[in-house]
Amino acid sequence: MTILPGDELAAEQVAGERTGGGHAGRIASRLLKTLFSLLVTLFGLVLVTFAIARLVPIDPVLAVVGERATAAQYAAARTELGLDQPIPVQFVRYLGEVAQGDFGHSVTTSQPVLDDVLRVFPATIELATLATLLGVLLGVPAGVLGAVNQGRWPDHILRVVGLLGYSMPVFWLGLVALLFFYGHLGWTGGPGRLDVAFELSYEFDVTPRTGSILVDSALSGAWDVFRNALSHLVLPVAVLAAYSMAYISRMTRSFMLEQLGQEYVTTARVKGVSERRVVWVHALGNAAVPLITVIALSYAALLEGSVLTETVFAWPGLGLYITQALFAADLNAVLGGTLVIGCAFILLNILSDLVYTMVDPRAR
Repeated sequence: MTILPGDELAAEQVAGERTGGGHAGRIASRLLKTLFSLLVTLFGLVLVTFAIARLVPIDPVLAVVGERATAAQYAAARTELGLDQPIPVQFVRYLGEVAQGDFGHSVTTSQPVLDDVLRVFPATIELATLATLLGVLLGVPAGVLGAVNQGRWPDHILRVVGLLGYSMPVFWLGLVALLFFYGHLGWTGGPGRLDVAFELSYEFDVTPRTGSILVDSALSGAWDVFRNALSHLVLPVAVLAAYSMAYISRMTRSFMLEQLGQEYVTTARVKGVSERRVVWVHALGNAAVPLITVIALSYAALLEGSVLTETVFAWPGLGLYITQALFAADLNAVLGGTLVIGCAFILLNILSDLVYTMVDPRAR
């Protein structure tokens, strides 16, 4: 059968439309799968927190009315909280409240838990972000150096340092750092976000915009507050960065060893490509794809795992808020903070998947 030029052009247009439609369909299907996975994960997170609330040996009614309340007051409060209803009814009610962003009121602060979380979470984000940046800046080159020098003394030293940073208890390392660098040497600021002398200056000279004390003080031009806040950030950031650096360097070394053993690396070396370009451009470029997920998980781990660090350094973030709420039997605050951290973990995973597909076209 003879195909005329016009017919050939029409066939190409139809094929292109079919290809574009198929591509759009795949994108829509992937978005629906991601949305469904997100909803199922959030539902599981809410279910787990609800189960924790019913299993922990804390009576939320006593936390509200106090131990000296009469039986009538206790019963009235129990009815008001909906705890006299069957467990499935309580869960449906809890699920509806969480879906509306209602985590209840904190017994400790008498404020909505969501308002408390929005107030303290920026401090945790500031701490975890700086620690992750420092961990990446130190961990990635350390992992590359260890892979290039596999089996030699630089590799052994870096592996020992990484093992120490990964295995040392965070609270012990924080206490030692406070005792030595703040107590004995006086090189850094102590617990808290600011010295007492700068707290009034912060209230009058700094306009709250982001919740990050460094960003807000810089935008307001309060450089004395900025320097004092930075001195208080040094130790907690360094403690968290030690853990992050150890994890990132170990995973970077593993990924780089895998890439350096590939055929394309041997081919590049045979063609005369410089060793620096082979390692830092070709091998690290391919290792960066799975490394994105590792960094995202490390950042999420710092967001949820900074409880002990914030407690040791009296850092007014979400970790310290949850700890104080736990000691005060403030169950709404504990569960609200846990839900927020879980949601942050889920969103970071989704974000890492999106960046993964942008960096590696094969994953599209």
